[in-house]
Amino acid sequence: MFQRPANHRLASRELVALGTASQVPTRTRNHNGYALFWDDEVILFDPGEGTQRQMLHAGVSATALTRIAITHLHGDHSLGLAGVVQRISLDGVPHTVPVTFPASGRRWVEALCDSTAYYHQEHLALQGLSHDGVVPRVPGEVHGPAVLRAARLDHSLEAYGYRLVEPDGRRMDPDRLAAAGISGPDVGRLAQEGELHTAHGTVRVEDVSDPRPGQSFAFVMDTRLCEAVWSLADGVDLLVIESTFLDRDRDLARDHGHLTALQAATVAAQCGVRSLVLTHFSQRYTDPEEFEKEARTVFDGELTVAADLDRVPVPRRL
Repeated sequence: MFQRPANHRLASRELVALGTASQVPTRTRNHNGYALFWDDEVILFDPGEGTQRQMLHAGVSATALTRIAITHLHGDHSLGLAGVVQRISLDGVPHTVPVTFPASGRRWVEALCDSTAYYHQEHLALQGLSHDGVVPRVPGEVHGPAVLRAARLDHSLEAYGYRLVEPDGRRMDPDRLAAAGISGPDVGRLAQEGELHTAHGTVRVEDVSDPRPGQSFAFVMDTRLCEAVWSLADGVDLLVIESTFLDRDRDLARDHGHLTALQAATVAAQCGVRSLVLTHFSQRYTDPEEFEKEARTVFDGELTVAADLDRVPVPRRL
């Protein structure tokens, strides 16, 4: 049977699950780690222990990373930062890689970035978060037009979820462009300037195009249900969300600051999520199908119960 190479991209926008376990790794699940490919950006979320090796298996190059975003400073979400940073240094990554994290965890992030002896050639920008809102850009960062936002979650220590949103745009109509006599570089000028003066008059971009809603992505890890979970997930094309417990253990989930598969799927259903990725599974469960069955009681969209090295494309535009 033909097997797709590990580094083969399904789409220009896709999620690669590098690790899907919670708290401790298992024989089949590595600690957390998620790489989001979004055009020219590659955001590494929550690099737990072993992430560097999982990146090798998945064909995710350290050179490609444009940002590291950490939800909180529990070890299963951050211990792999040390190896990833040293690999960024070893590979001589020329651009600045911002590292975003809750501000209260700065001492641990700084320790992980300087945990052993090595030649520091990396260009990092440590960004501690202290409130909800847009994550600032930094000089030398590789980025596109999409905006990254953070929102405070409800866990046993300070934690933030993330939402990436592409601005709305327009889709050019080839037939209307041809009828207006516009081609080649003039198409780009029209898109950039909003109107173009031609021999036949002024053509507005609205005359030869249709609205194109921007795509969106949300990443929600260790948390109880709270307002931020709903706001982060609202209407996104792809939601990656923890489902540490099954609903029969909802009291344990609440006590430890986590979600159940039923809660996560309910959020997705009520927020109009198009594609749902469940992950961060407790080692107490051995049958992934239980999570799918529970989620399917409330959610009928695209569903992935994540396994290590799964690749999930962002759904095509509507």
